[in-house]
Amino acid sequence: MIEYEVQHKPVFTLLKTKLRSGQSIRAEAGAMVYMRNITMETSAGGGLLSSLKRSVLGGESFFMNTFTCPTGEGEVGFAPPYAGDVMCLDLKNETWFLQGGSYLCSSPELTIDTKFQGLKGLVSREGLFFLKMSGTGQLFVSIFGAIEEHELVGDEFTIDTGHLVAFQEGIDYQVKTVGGLKSTVFSGEGLVARLSGRGRFLLQTRSTGAFVNWLIPFLPKPSSGHNMNFSGD
Repeated sequence: MIEYEVQHKPVFTLLKTKLRSGQSIRAEAGAMVYMRNITMETSAGGGLLSSLKRSVLGGESFFMNTFTCPTGEGEVGFAPPYAGDVMCLDLKNETWFLQGGSYLCSSPELTIDTKFQGLKGLVSREGLFFLKMSGTGQLFVSIFGAIEEHELVGDEFTIDTGHLVAFQEGIDYQVKTVGGLKSTVFSGEGLVARLSGRGRFLLQTRSTGAFVNWLIPFLPKPSSGHNMNFSGD
């Protein structure tokens, strides 16, 4: 098991991992903040085809970095690219599905793949593919905002698609409208995911899509004309 500590929760989170001699951790490219007594190897994680699928279809980077402590003890710090929290999931011969951009790092024993989620991914604007994590090991998930963990025991749960982060195998979901046509168009809620089945899932308290929509009005507008110099020089 990788020894770790999550600091500065829940907004400006830093994940500190301590590795023993010969121990490794695999991370998304660009996630490393610092390292001490560590060697780093960059590769197309899982092979060329798997990396292409993960990058083009899953919304993650093509290359992955593996950090290894050669002797003694080493330390690596990781952080997500946005303001948010980090959570460790201890997988025990199980499978989790992640929305694109939620993967931070993991034990090298876990396998990383992609899963097609059908046309419901297209209409939900969350992408056509999930990242699929399987096996036994530690999975560190990054969240925009703070984390809420829930569990389904045969009931249903409705969530805005932009707030769903990860869910266990055994949970099914359908993309639905929040109500009738009027509610869908004017409520500001748009499409929602209706989860059902049995298993745990994570949601984030902020939505990247909603944040971008909020930010757009404050961005500078491109000039429609050319800059003109009337100084006579």
